[in-house]
Amino acid sequence: MRNLLQACRRCCGLVLFPRAAEAALTANRNGSWRRHCVLAAQCLSKSTSALPWEAPSRETLLRMIDVGLKDGNLDEALRAFGNYKSLHGLPEPRVLNSVIVSLSYTSSRRWLQRAYDMVLSVYQRNGNLLNTSSLMRLALALARDQTPVPASAILRVILQSGKLPDVDMLSMVFLHMLKSQVGSYLAADVLAETCQCFLGQISDRRQLKKLDPIKNNVTLFNMVLESCVNFKCMIKAQKIMELMSLVGVIADVNTMAIAGRVCEMVGQRDELVTMKKSIDSLLPFFQHYQHFYDSLLSLQFSYNDMDAATDVQKQGMIQIGSGNLKSGYRIMFDPTKLDKSFVLDTTKQCNLLVPVDGNLLPSEKALAKLIVGCVKAKKLGPLSSFFITLHEEDLKGVSASDVINACIQMGWLHAAHDILDALESTKVPVAVGTYMSLLRAYEKEHKPEEFNGLLQLIQKIASTMAEFHTSPSFTMKDIANILKDEMPQTKSSLLFSLVEETEHYDPGDYLTYQLNNSIIFFCKAKMMEDAMSTYKRMREQNVRPNLHTFCHILCGYSSLGMYREITILWGEIKRRLECGEISVDRDLLDCLVLDFLKGGYFSRVMEVTSYMSTHNIYCDKWKYRQVFLKLHKNLYRNLNSLHDKTEAQSKRIEDVRAFRSWAGIK
Repeated sequence: MRNLLQACRRCCGLVLFPRAAEAALTANRNGSWRRHCVLAAQCLSKSTSALPWEAPSRETLLRMIDVGLKDGNLDEALRAFGNYKSLHGLPEPRVLNSVIVSLSYTSSRRWLQRAYDMVLSVYQRNGNLLNTSSLMRLALALARDQTPVPASAILRVILQSGKLPDVDMLSMVFLHMLKSQVGSYLAADVLAETCQCFLGQISDRRQLKKLDPIKNNVTLFNMVLESCVNFKCMIKAQKIMELMSLVGVIADVNTMAIAGRVCEMVGQRDELVTMKKSIDSLLPFFQHYQHFYDSLLSLQFSYNDMDAATDVQKQGMIQIGSGNLKSGYRIMFDPTKLDKSFVLDTTKQCNLLVPVDGNLLPSEKALAKLIVGCVKAKKLGPLSSFFITLHEEDLKGVSASDVINACIQMGWLHAAHDILDALESTKVPVAVGTYMSLLRAYEKEHKPEEFNGLLQLIQKIASTMAEFHTSPSFTMKDIANILKDEMPQTKSSLLFSLVEETEHYDPGDYLTYQLNNSIIFFCKAKMMEDAMSTYKRMREQNVRPNLHTFCHILCGYSSLGMYREITILWGEIKRRLECGEISVDRDLLDCLVLDFLKGGYFSRVMEVTSYMSTHNIYCDKWKYRQVFLKLHKNLYRNLNSLHDKTEAQSKRIEDVRAFRSWAGIK
């Protein structure tokens, strides 16, 4: 009997009452076994409700969970939670969400993983037990821990439950997710899914107020849109801008700056020119639009349009997408709205324009691009006009003499001479030392005709110098001695910029941009035959298509559901990837997987996902899994019972099974 009571004390943590012990000892001495055994049991029943060999009651386990959470003993709380789940099923939402919140407040990745696993397990059994607020806390904790994949999964659990996340909390989650490339991919997708969830809950115009939480948070879109640009996600960036239009987000100054970079990335110069007409008049805010003008100038150089590139100074409802298309979408824009909590870093990304005394003037790099473009195209007029404008409007910048001397050092003597003639005809002063530098270069290159012509011009200029009139024997040698200190003795930084730009200059690039612009127009107008005719013309003219060419065609086919044509396009893309003609792009491959899933081309799905895995490109299995379950959930479920299968059917079944296994679909 003594052993029995000791066992009770060890297993249940009970205090051995004196009366129970006394009863046991008395039983041994006097032999009244049955009576004293009953007495001992009565004493034990008063001190505990469960014996070691009995299962704990529901109330006991709930009390153990609450005490463990309150005392910070998560091991004990989770042990009791597991026991409760095994014996009684899932607890009530209050208990479940208390456990999730407590785990979310820890800084341990181990506990965060346990909370994540718990949410997925509960979601598969009964998602209604989960509370949106506790899930958002967990998503934020996972995002802070730099685990964007679980964080995005929690957000998707909320959306798939038909609930809407708190937009302010969502901004905080995205703020941490966007620090990594994978997080950026996922944040863009989750934002798109969130917008579609908001839009899906509106059946008529009377319910438009439901959009207000996300409609009024332009910073959320700015963060994701800038991240898409930073990680070169062209297709996702365009999708986000389209959703901004559908939701009715009012863009601010930062949005327009980022939109300019998106258009620069895509090559949509016409859109930027249209936007520029609205922005030019915003005098008090011009410094905030430095990004925009920088993007526009970059595209002018890409299109080899040097006349437009020289118009870089600030001039005293915006269309996104071609204004000639009915399918173009518009973003509402407040030109005076500026969210100070989100500011673009102009020093990090703007390198073509610099603000000088209230004007945006080209940097040394931009000037080098302009000079190289004009010289290579043998069109010096825009360059000369630029310096004439600087002189007439009394604007500071690189002097014409510096540019001419740099051209002389590059060996572009005729270009330097043409600029000198243009400046002289408009009475723009140029240092005489610059003329002497060009004269010596002609002499060194043994060009007597050019030498004599320039010599006469120098004598004409020298006739206005005071020394010329005081000394009748004044000669060219005397002029050279007087101007010796004015002549350039060292290589300027502009010269190094010219050398660098000359090495990277490709006269065929602008043809690619021009033809791509036509392809964009036809694809947005759903005129795919014309788009493919333009693509064939590129090949006939030996104009190399770039990554954006295939992105535009893919988006055009996808918008029309032309999945068979996309399989043919994939063959062309794959060939150029293998040859190294285009770079591997995650955005393009992700779009291919989605289109092949929608079209039911599972062999192509596995081919693209295998390519992504080989190149260590993140595959969003959650997204692919949901698309499959939405469109092909019961595909070939009953075909296994058939004996007469064609070879094509057997191969297709194998591909479907392979995808199910890869995506984790049971």
